[in-house]
Amino acid sequence: MADEKRKSIDPAVLTLVEKAAADEVMLCWDRLDEQSPQCGYGIAGVCCRNCAMGPCQINPFGDAPQKGVCGVDAETIAARNFLRSIAAGAAAHSDHARAVVEAFIRTADGEIPGFEIKDEQKLLSLAMDLGVSIEGKDTAAVAKEVGKTLREQFGRQDGELAFIAKAPIKRQELWRAQGIVPRGIDREIVECMHRTHIGVDQDYKNLMKQASRTALADGWGGSMIATELQDVLFGNPVPIVGSVNLGILEPDQVNIIVHGHEPLLSEMVVAASRDKELLALAKEKGAAGINIGGICCTANEILMRHGIPVAGNFLQQEVAVVSGAVDAMIVDVQCTLQSLTDVAGCYHTALITTNPKARFFGARHLEFDEANPLVAAREIVTIAVENFPNRKRKVVIPTDNKTDMVAGFSHETINYILGGLFRGSYRPLNDNIINGRIRGIAGVVGCNNAKVTHDEHHVTLVKELIANDVLVLQTGCSAVACAKEGLLVPEAATRYAGPGLAEVCEAVGMPPVLHMGSCVDNSRILMAATAVVKEGGLGDDISDLPCAGAAPEWMSEKALSIGHYFVASGIFTVFGVTWPTLGAKHLTEYLFSGIEEELGGKWAFETDPVKTARLMIDHIDQKRHKLGIDKARERVLYDMEKRRELET
Repeated sequence: MADEKRKSIDPAVLTLVEKAAADEVMLCWDRLDEQSPQCGYGIAGVCCRNCAMGPCQINPFGDAPQKGVCGVDAETIAARNFLRSIAAGAAAHSDHARAVVEAFIRTADGEIPGFEIKDEQKLLSLAMDLGVSIEGKDTAAVAKEVGKTLREQFGRQDGELAFIAKAPIKRQELWRAQGIVPRGIDREIVECMHRTHIGVDQDYKNLMKQASRTALADGWGGSMIATELQDVLFGNPVPIVGSVNLGILEPDQVNIIVHGHEPLLSEMVVAASRDKELLALAKEKGAAGINIGGICCTANEILMRHGIPVAGNFLQQEVAVVSGAVDAMIVDVQCTLQSLTDVAGCYHTALITTNPKARFFGARHLEFDEANPLVAAREIVTIAVENFPNRKRKVVIPTDNKTDMVAGFSHETINYILGGLFRGSYRPLNDNIINGRIRGIAGVVGCNNAKVTHDEHHVTLVKELIANDVLVLQTGCSAVACAKEGLLVPEAATRYAGPGLAEVCEAVGMPPVLHMGSCVDNSRILMAATAVVKEGGLGDDISDLPCAGAAPEWMSEKALSIGHYFVASGIFTVFGVTWPTLGAKHLTEYLFSGIEEELGGKWAFETDPVKTARLMIDHIDQKRHKLGIDKARERVLYDMEKRRELET
């Protein structure tokens, strides 16, 4: 097991890694070993295959500057590759949003049985943000117009995306001055592909302007649209207790794992799993019931709204199957490993794809029909139930590895928690940042990466931050990692947080680490930062705030898009594992330093999570100094005489 310990800090994962070896099943870590050493040109971002004269590889360590066949240099190659990755990440989030918009409009038209508008208050607020008149209209009419207004954001050719107006005024002015306000979501992504074609844009700074505009079209466009409409459709999350890790699997129940990112089908699977007829069928097949668990961001979506347990994050999808207890795994889009087909084939697990954009060769495809979502969900659950008696290998469930967690902290919920229904306000948060009890705020998000020990960098970084009185906001797989470590419960403040942060958490009754949703919900962090700015006392732009962001185990192109929309929004952002422009010296210097002069935010790269924490804390302290709040205020205990002197 000595060699296995480097793969994960999670005992549940290590138990099933050992089982996989005994079962002769290859996992992602085994395939990484087979791939090593990986291409150094690709890692450094200086391999170009954008035309058939390539692939061209530039040696970043050579004495004389090298050029590709067309004359392209390392700076342009790396900038084009970086921009294409952001385009792909923005496309993934925005296509998710497009599916939500279409479902939202059809729900308003009454065409999707089982779906309804669950948060009318947020719908009305959204309508006012978009300039949609609500006078004399019923809920369905308002929802339909809101949906159509947001659908237009994808194809518009000029002007500005509607949600840009949600940002602080100073930030909007900066974006306009830099010429990076997104026009239409699809237009920006298409322009990325055009600019990176051979013979088009060859100025790395100009390419980075388009990177900023496209990333903003994700964060303040596609991602924000998906989050807002999902809240209206399925309910705005509120704090809810759930459980996490592979111990949530039940040996005597039908176990169904929902995996992916779009919550449209998973909502119906949850409903179908509670159907009396299907529960009766499960008992007929010898099962005690039907158990739903989630992996990746679909897990976070149904956790926040239903308390459905989370089986794990990205690197746990294969080992969940290795348990031998998963009767069906249902996948939609994004972050699903093609190897699931092979792993499921070694066990009895039915692997079911549901989206026409994401089919796996060898998997069963059962397309999700929005017109009859509950019918499709019932069919999927039936397949799982009927598969229960077919378990053919020893079932191993790490039953001791299950942890409680609290999730569901939308930016509206934070506002409510700090002031109640009638006095909801970010004022208490701002005051505690100003008085120094809370040093600052950090967003720690992103994926897992098999190149580093699973979960270790997330957990180490977050523990270091909260120990230094930094309140941490999390989404996605990063939130799942810290939940498994017990950091997402109020009791964690006493055990892990610094004295100032612990005092605030104990007073409010909240964890020192707030789970804000799936990776598409990073827009919630943008809105929380904007709310802090608007509350006052901490500057007039996001770039003034004592805050920073990090993705210590990132791997997907979505993570690059997220990171860059944080940088373009004025936030210092640190990535770990690897960095895709290291072979281009001038571009890297620009992203790590020069871009801050233009946008107020910048990138950094650090593979050590403790050093990452120090970079973030140093940045937070610098922002506190600029705001004039770096000196701790003396705590004064007032006697009765002094109290009488206070103005009322």
